[in-house]
Amino acid sequence: MLSEAFGRLVRSTVFKTDVARDPGQAGSIPVRLRQTTTATQLPPHSSPFREVSVDPRRRVPRTDAVLADARLVAAAATLGAGQVKAAVTAAQDRARRGEITPEAVADSAVAALPGLCASLRPVINATGVVLHTNLGRAPLSAAAVDALVAAAGHTDVELDLATGRRARRGRGTIQALRAAVPEAAAVHVVNNGAAALVLAATALAAGREIVVSRGELVEIGDGFRLPDLLESTGARLREVGTTNRSALADYAAAVGPDTGFVLKVHPSNFVISGFTASVPVADLATLGVPVVVDIGSGLLAADPLLPGEPDAASTLRAGAALVTASGDKLLGGPQAGLLLGDAELVERLRRHPLARALRVDKLTLAALEATLRGPRSPTWAALRADPATLRVRVKELCRVLGDLDAEIVASAAVVGGGGAPGLELDSWALSLPERLAAPLRSGDPPVVGRIERGRLLLDPRCVPAELDAVLASAVRRAATCT
Repeated sequence: MLSEAFGRLVRSTVFKTDVARDPGQAGSIPVRLRQTTTATQLPPHSSPFREVSVDPRRRVPRTDAVLADARLVAAAATLGAGQVKAAVTAAQDRARRGEITPEAVADSAVAALPGLCASLRPVINATGVVLHTNLGRAPLSAAAVDALVAAAGHTDVELDLATGRRARRGRGTIQALRAAVPEAAAVHVVNNGAAALVLAATALAAGREIVVSRGELVEIGDGFRLPDLLESTGARLREVGTTNRSALADYAAAVGPDTGFVLKVHPSNFVISGFTASVPVADLATLGVPVVVDIGSGLLAADPLLPGEPDAASTLRAGAALVTASGDKLLGGPQAGLLLGDAELVERLRRHPLARALRVDKLTLAALEATLRGPRSPTWAALRADPATLRVRVKELCRVLGDLDAEIVASAAVVGGGGAPGLELDSWALSLPERLAAPLRSGDPPVVGRIERGRLLLDPRCVPAELDAVLASAVRRAATCT
């Protein structure tokens, strides 16, 4: 019975042969058998052919094929091949998960790529804070940007092209700073304001005492406190007076053979009012020891708009031996630490080994020189923006966006960056629903405003007028996301 069953199976199966002759071996006939089921074995109404569904994930294009896309080739030239390939890989993974079609892989990769190789993004500052630390403080002038770009390649930063010999680093910047503050016999530049103070403390008071008022031992931001910063240099702090009052007699009693210098610090970001007293620089200069003054904000000359803000020129005329300041605040330049004053002291700082670790790069030198020699900075213009003009701009924005619950309201802008604490600048702002704040920050370009009383305020004081249309478009896009 087993043999009969086998016979029926053989009779019901047709074997066809695919014959292929190998031209290299005459007479050889390898045979491949293909079994074909006869129609008599198929169920009624069934077809010998069946549809096979192809998984679309198997159609995901190869990496090299996607990278050949002209848009991705161009992106690789500016962003780097690694970043572009990572975007392609991520898009392929999305296609395999069925989130996008295989045909959309290239488009998805292009959309995911940033416009720039760096992660920093240009932001529209509509906060009403002119020197917003979290937004990079002072925006550079067009002249400073041009100088920075020009210095990006090979440049004569330490070379005298006339003689072919090595020259002093940043000599053009030094000359420009000297010209801006003639009261300074010498100047030096380091990489930020805190570095300037650290260099002064290290070179002039390591192992010695720095006499300072208790009311001026400030926290400079991001958790860094002035006492910790100064003590890290090996200097000892000799605190005098109280939080709200210090007198010349307090300083005089503390000054002695171990005194490196007397330090006076301009308090930033806060104001002490009421029963207060502090000692002017001119009086401190009578103590017979160097007086170092940290003016902080980088104001080089007196400004009637900021009557309570100390400036480098006036402070040096009052008798300070050394002034330290920042370059990226009221000066409106790049981040830098400025040291101005007595020639002998500045030379000691410049020759100190720590100065090499704190020196600025060619880009900072170029931008700083252009800031000093060039036209007024955007910071200067923002501080002096006409409130009436700002109102007209906001009124037009309100008209364009009136269907989005937009209102025009009075605003109070501030200097920021530790400069002129307590001073408010009359301004105007566009008032919008608070829910627009998040989509505006995540938009392109990002727009940052401030929240007051449950409303989002966009103050155009720091927004160039030519960007008003861009700002309006950003608001409208944000409204569609909520």
